[in-house]
Formats: sequence, C-alpha cells, structure tokens
Amino acid sequence: MQFLLLIYDQEKRWTALSKAEQDAETKEYGAFGQEFAGTIKGGNALMPTMTAKTVRVRGSEKLITDGPFAETKEQLGGYYLVEARDAAEAASIAAKIPWARFGSIEVRPIMTFSN
Repeated sequence: MQFLLLIYDQEKRWTALSKAEQDAETKEYGAFGQEFAGTIKGGNALMPTMTAKTVRVRGSEKLITDGPFAETKEQLGGYYLVEARDAAEAASIAAKIPWARFGSIEVRPIMTFSN
C-alpha cells in the first residue's frame, strides 16, 4: 500500500538556521533516504510558500491568488511517497523524517481506483 508523508515545518525556522545547521539537516535527510531507499517511491522538497499560487474555479470564473490556500503556523515543505504494509508502518517511517522533531508529518493513504 502506498502512503504520502507530508512534511510540515515553519519556514522561518529553516531560514533562521546557519548554513552549517542547514547542511547538517540536509545530511540527515540523506541518511533517511538511504535507510528507506527501497521503500521511498518518490519525493521532493518544495519551494517556499511565497512562490505558491492557489487556483480556484467558481462557475466559469478562474481565481488565482498568491501563496498557499490557508494561513497556518506550519507550511508544507515537502513529501515522500512510500510503500508500507499498513498505516502503522507508514507512521513509523514518518517518525524518522528529520523534521518530525520540529514540525509534523501527515500520513495519508493513497486512494486507488479500479477501471
């Protein structure tokens, strides 16, 4: 079964870190990636929320606004797509993501559709 592990943290925390601290956290992500190399099916870090656009369509009107869709204390910073036996295993993997110590990791099962 596949799960999306959504990584949330405060962007301000990351930008306040020194280059050495950012490099150290980046190395932790490298170690995480090596540990779960067979389990991780994909993933990416995301650019800061100031680069985001939110698109809504209401009737025939397309509305595009700058930034994320909601005001939050934590921002979506990236994700991993993983293969796990069940939600408990996916949560165990999520607990090893470095930013789980500072923010939160949302674990969501991937919905599959049959033709």
